[in-house]
Amino acid sequence: MLQLGVLISGRGTNLQAIIDACEAGKVPAKVAVVIANDPSAGGLERAKKHNIPAVVIDNRQFRDKHIYELEIVKVLKEHAVGLVCLAGYMRIVGQVLLAHYPQKIVNIHPSLLPSFPGLNAQKQALDHGVTVTGCTVHYVDEGCDTGPIIVQSAVPVKEDDTEETLSARILEQEHHIYPLAIEFIAKDKLQVEGRKVRLK
Repeated sequence: MLQLGVLISGRGTNLQAIIDACEAGKVPAKVAVVIANDPSAGGLERAKKHNIPAVVIDNRQFRDKHIYELEIVKVLKEHAVGLVCLAGYMRIVGQVLLAHYPQKIVNIHPSLLPSFPGLNAQKQALDHGVTVTGCTVHYVDEGCDTGPIIVQSAVPVKEDDTEETLSARILEQEHHIYPLAIEFIAKDKLQVEGRKVRLK
């Protein structure tokens, strides 16, 4: 069974969606460890409620990113992690993690990439006046939200939407497509050809 390592920085709602899908048998995988870079991350409590090892590796305690990521890799290896899932992890992944887990790191982003990468994607969508936005699960590479796209879900933008209301509707779709993407990977259904990800 595929062992997942989930990296978080905040409340962990996508983490919860992944845990629920695994425990319900929808995804043939198991969350083996949760790692937070922020000791106050709410997702740590979610992990503990499900008896999942929860580890804090505070990036502020390390003098450089290289040493920080080596510590993350050490914990991931200790738990035999085969896929790293970023779930509200507010750090750009560096060369150390990428080298140890090539094409084995995935992320979810609240826009239809390549539109609106980076921070505040929902605000970017509203500011640009788009009528449709959504969310994307993608493989992580050295760029910011630039890796090959696995699954996307579109969300219409309403006339009276605020950042909060739009974010809430996008989040619902995130909770649906992230477990789906992990299921595809766990069942070895994906083939990456350059920028394109195909279902086998």
